[in-house]
Amino acid sequence: MPTRHLELHRTQRIGWLRAAVLGANDGIVSTASLVLGVAAAHASHDSILIAGVAGLVGGAMSMAAGEYVSVCSQADTEQADLEREKQELQLQDAGEHRELAAIYVTRGLQPQLAQQVAAQLMAHDALGAHARDELGITAALRARPIQAAGASAASFAVGSALPLLVTVLTPGANMILLVSGTSLVFLALLGGVAARTGGASVRAGAIRVLFWGALAMAVTAGIGALFGAAA
Repeated sequence: MPTRHLELHRTQRIGWLRAAVLGANDGIVSTASLVLGVAAAHASHDSILIAGVAGLVGGAMSMAAGEYVSVCSQADTEQADLEREKQELQLQDAGEHRELAAIYVTRGLQPQLAQQVAAQLMAHDALGAHARDELGITAALRARPIQAAGASAASFAVGSALPLLVTVLTPGANMILLVSGTSLVFLALLGGVAARTGGASVRAGAIRVLFWGALAMAVTAGIGALFGAAA
């Protein structure tokens, strides 16, 4: 029996990587924007810190809850499809065999070979074969609500803590400049690391995150300045 060659693919990271990148990016952008908006409204340093901490806690909980509910919906859909497929395999096994063979024909196998492959795979694990090749549900890409929620909450808290730490350390007039500058650096690093981990262009990943982060901070600071001046 040939030895199986094991490979680690980037798609195996997609479940936690997407949630972690989203959480960290949202943590940096949300908290930095909140701090800049409140600071631009000429609030006291203590008020800015309270707003930042509240943003960190509330944002982390919101990310966890939102990610959990969202991924649970995906998991429910996957489970419903699997249950339906299980019933179809029990009621019309021959039809499911033809369906699976037809899928392999569209992928390039000769009809006779496709029939043989379908028969062997269904004999080994009929539901697994249909889940993978008909429904596109694989072990690496299956929905994992707890993992997604935990990754989102933790990464949001870490991302949010970065601009908040800068706020704590710079209570003076330079706070707005330092928070915005360091947050953009953090975002560029995050975008580059995420792109590198996912096998994409580091430069494109950094620029993409920088653009939207800078826009969010600029708009929030502008609104804070406007309402601060009006008050």
